[in-house]
Amino acid sequence: MAEPSAGPSGPGSVVLDIGGDVGALIIITPARMAGAEIHVSLLQDPGGRTHSLVRERRLGPASCHAAVYPALPAGDYTIWRAAGSPAGTVRVDGGAATSYRWAEPG
Repeated sequence: MAEPSAGPSGPGSVVLDIGGDVGALIIITPARMAGAEIHVSLLQDPGGRTHSLVRERRLGPASCHAAVYPALPAGDYTIWRAAGSPAGTVRVDGGAATSYRWAEPG
């Protein structure tokens, strides 16, 4: 049985739990990635992965597609492709939201 895909999220539907040594990460993706899970892990712990679902995020009249990680310990993270290869790295700082734009392999 196929799982239903999550619909768009509206303003205020995601609460970032940041402060102290905890930050947030927003990975902006192409629309075609809707429904995909993107895994991230601290650089020093590649096996300790967490994931988030790419959803359409509606922001008033505009929208984008993104995976949101509302509370991550501060540190350097690897962003993983579905095939298990790294897509990139990003620094998450405590008390802040960091954005990363998904890049296609080239």
